[in-house]
Amino acid sequence: MSTLIKGSILLVLAAFIGECLEFVINMVLSRELGEEGLGLYMAIFPTIMFLAVIASMQLPISISKAVAEKDQVYHRGMLQHTIQFIFYFTIAMLLVALIVLPLLPIFHNYHPLLRWLLILLVPLISFSAIASGYFMGAQHMGKIAFANVLRRVVQLVLLIFIFRLFHVDTEFSILLALCVLIATEFVEFLYLFTRFMLEMRKLKQQPSLPISRKTVLRALFAVSIPATGLRIFHAASFAIKPFLIQAALIRSGMFEEMALIQYGKLAGVAFTIGFFPAFIAHSLLIVLIPIVSEKYANRELPELQSLLKKILFVTLLYAIPVCFVFYLFAEQLTGLFFDAFSAVGYLKLLIPYFFFHYFIIPMQAFLIGLGLVKDAFIHSVYTTTISFIAMFVLGSMPQLQMSGIIMGMNASAVLLSILHFISIRGRLAQPQSWKLSELRLKQAKLSKQN
Repeated sequence: MSTLIKGSILLVLAAFIGECLEFVINMVLSRELGEEGLGLYMAIFPTIMFLAVIASMQLPISISKAVAEKDQVYHRGMLQHTIQFIFYFTIAMLLVALIVLPLLPIFHNYHPLLRWLLILLVPLISFSAIASGYFMGAQHMGKIAFANVLRRVVQLVLLIFIFRLFHVDTEFSILLALCVLIATEFVEFLYLFTRFMLEMRKLKQQPSLPISRKTVLRALFAVSIPATGLRIFHAASFAIKPFLIQAALIRSGMFEEMALIQYGKLAGVAFTIGFFPAFIAHSLLIVLIPIVSEKYANRELPELQSLLKKILFVTLLYAIPVCFVFYLFAEQLTGLFFDAFSAVGYLKLLIPYFFFHYFIIPMQAFLIGLGLVKDAFIHSVYTTTISFIAMFVLGSMPQLQMSGIIMGMNASAVLLSILHFISIRGRLAQPQSWKLSELRLKQAKLSKQN
């Protein structure tokens, strides 16, 4: 537990600083871009996240799990095979991006240079993923923490500098804001990959054993493919959500421009405030994945059951007071951005969504560590489908509009947390199946020897 506590405290502190910076960044963006510009920025952001998910192949998760489960003597070979794979994968991704991105209609409302600039994200994210995954698995949380803070500091400084230097129209302002985002990814890449290469030099000086490429790729793909599928689904649904919400609002009788502004307040104001405390949950996720993977590989089920109870209790300790603060000080919090009175109601209505979201994130770490990524994917498909149907039907009602959208979102968060918890408890409540599988394995080995 000492590793969990130390790693969690370090990441929580760094994440708190990073989220404070992110909060200020969104305040700067909201004031510089305006209501309509913020809506356009938030509408393109899910597409960028979708590209990032594909480029990373969820390697931070799969490498972290593989490194935690394997002895250190195999780490050098595993990482070498991974770097070779990512090199060829990145080339293929760049070729696909060069063909596909110019054809996407979503870029029609943005500066023509944007689609070409996004291509630069592919190699940056792909190679940063290797370094992040290794540091997570080796539990070098200090490097992860510093990289997160560094990225936000650079983004804030560049945004303030550029917006003071340039006074341009909304279209070019959005382009500048996204250029800053790409620049921060480059800074994070430089730091992480430089530190990673230094770690590789240290591994070369230590004893190592060979490991086949097939074994490494099988171990990575066993986690990366379902995890990437899960994240692609999340990113795709996140990318669709702005258009679904706008379509539902327009169907309810709202003008298109007003629908875009309302989504900007929802995503740029209410989400920014509500997801702010989630830095604790994300920090727990990063620390938990290698710990749960290692304990599950060693079949320490009682320890995992105890760990699950403690994590849920810790989440409850901060989730309840945070939600009270959201309800009591909603007007003051939303007023930090711009005159967003309607966002006050959005923030209050979204409290159930945020509350259960704080539990969902650490439970996802358990699902990954327990080898239940496919279950997490099925849960997400099921709940997102129900959520989208509810959001469109309720949001299309003139008497509900955005309130109906939020009702559908709340329902999905509650259902997803319940499904995750049932799957985790089901896997951890099978000690007898472990003993039976061990007995069968021993019998199989004895039969082969005889």
